[in-house]
Amino acid sequence: MLRPVTSEHVDDAREVQEPEASRIALTWTGEPGRQEELTHGMLLDQAARAAAALTRLGVRAGDRVAVHLPLVPESVIATLACGRLDAIRTTLPVSLTVPELVARTRESDARVLITADAAFWDGAVRPVKALLDHALARGAAAGGVPERRVLVVNRCSRPVSWKPGRDLWWHEALDGSAGTR
Repeated sequence: MLRPVTSEHVDDAREVQEPEASRIALTWTGEPGRQEELTHGMLLDQAARAAAALTRLGVRAGDRVAVHLPLVPESVIATLACGRLDAIRTTLPVSLTVPELVARTRESDARVLITADAAFWDGAVRPVKALLDHALARGAAAGGVPERRVLVVNRCSRPVSWKPGRDLWWHEALDGSAGTR
């Protein structure tokens, strides 16, 4: 027999969930010696905020979101956000060349692409967004490219090219302060 949920039951559920929320869910170590830890609660909060940002950008169940990120916490957050929306996460590995990115972005038919300004690997800063920008420009020149938004994760604090109206900072989109349509 089902019983109505009372505030007592909600309080009991919180007591069970709160210890889990404060446990470390993700530890990430990157270059140069940078380390980040996210608790279950932090990870779920950021995933909910990312899902809300994607919704504001028009992503609905069944839509594709292309993720062009190195192995960083935001990649996990994007995956969880897509799961919350029943959106399809498509991976665009950062190792792809521009011609490969042109083909993969076209095939993905993604409404939103998530990328990073740059990434550290092999002891150097490598462009990430610049390659995606180049691929999107080539794809647009070839025609038939749908309108897309690009969320940019700031990982290396380097100058980055910007296309107003298309590009948005990830952190601003998650805070709800970015200009969405």
